[in-house]
Amino acid sequence: MSNLKEIANQMVVKGKGILAADESSGTIKKRFDSINVDSNEENRRNYRETLFRSTDAMENYISGVILFDETIRQKSKDGTPLAEVISKSGSLPGIKVDTGAKDLALNNSEKITEGLDGLRERLQEYYQLGAKFAKWRSVITVSKDIPSELCIHSNAHALARYAALCQENDIVPIVEPEVLMDGDHDINRCSEVTKLTLDRVFKELVAHGVDLKGICLKPNMVINGSLSKTKSSPEEIASKTTSCFQEVVPDSVPGIVFLSGGQTEIEATENLNAMNRIGEFPWNLSFSYGRALQASALKAWNGKESNERLSSKAFSHRAKMNSLATLGQWSQDKEV
Repeated sequence: MSNLKEIANQMVVKGKGILAADESSGTIKKRFDSINVDSNEENRRNYRETLFRSTDAMENYISGVILFDETIRQKSKDGTPLAEVISKSGSLPGIKVDTGAKDLALNNSEKITEGLDGLRERLQEYYQLGAKFAKWRSVITVSKDIPSELCIHSNAHALARYAALCQENDIVPIVEPEVLMDGDHDINRCSEVTKLTLDRVFKELVAHGVDLKGICLKPNMVINGSLSKTKSSPEEIASKTTSCFQEVVPDSVPGIVFLSGGQTEIEATENLNAMNRIGEFPWNLSFSYGRALQASALKAWNGKESNERLSSKAFSHRAKMNSLATLGQWSQDKEV
């Protein structure tokens, strides 16, 4: 277990964050469609390899990379396994292990994440392929009448079972309960649901014997719904988020890596920076962004090998900006 604690601390080290490159086949296709590039295996490999070989970003600002099942099995153009490319940069390879959010039975307005069947055996294989950590995402939908107690409990229970299986197999679990931005709810409703969700998640983790010093928490920020009539300032988001987490996240958790959840690149950086400007917390506050780290890099790449240097430069810039945000040192003038 001591090795798990060391890896967890490495994942949330000051000044670095985690690249979420674990888009499902459907999600990566949507991203590629936006730049009119075919989502075939070679293009997916080439794009992700461009990110993983971005030396400045990977060595200085990225602590770990979450991979999709296809990617952890792929090799680079020179025949090196992509997990090894990541490791050689000083970063940690990780793996998404859930199989997606499906409708909760007899309830088509809420979701339950599946993938527990056969997970022990898959984790053993992923460990052999080089994975040091894993990720499981649960989604909590918000409206006037939901989430239900059943939805919160079912997802928290599944997250805890997953986390226990990870630690049993010497893999650090990223625990990701995402309260979705989708909806017209305000920031106070988001805070209420986030608090309820995290409280239940940690009760389930403890009940399953999970060592909280050997996990990484990946939650949403406390933020207005995307359809809300009001938009909170970064300072209010930071205040509401950190206050909520101080109530329910145990001090023993080494770090919190926020998901971007539909925010723009700048919004995700600015909000993280505002949190780290507040002061010291018992856990490091960092990032685990997908689109908010990759949007500019994907646009710069545009499916062309000749653009790989431009894509790498765009990715490194975004990684550096978020690194500054983990220290509370980002400002708009540094985006130039």
